[in-house]
Amino acid sequence: MEYYFIGERELVLAFSLVGVAGTAVSTREQALAAFVWATEQSQESERPRILILSEQAASLLEQEVVACQMRVTRPLIVEVPGLQGRLEGKKSLTDLIREAIGMHI
Repeated sequence: MEYYFIGERELVLAFSLVGVAGTAVSTREQALAAFVWATEQSQESERPRILILSEQAASLLEQEVVACQMRVTRPLIVEVPGLQGRLEGKKSLTDLIREAIGMHI
């Protein structure tokens, strides 16, 4: 599996239209179950290469996402804005790159 999406029902539907499987979540328990399933596959070859989380889903799983990023190299975890746009206080990927390298792209 290359990609997997966890987020709101409408976004899961949108991603499925381009061939990306996913799980719709609305509570922390649902988000945690989907995250554990996607990141704890028994064999690394069964894990998605890229795990896409909506910002709303990622905000429910902040500690788990950081722990996973520190523990494993796969999957790459990417956050995308939800239907309501970017969450308050979240920086865009461009902003993060600008801060990291110190120049505008």
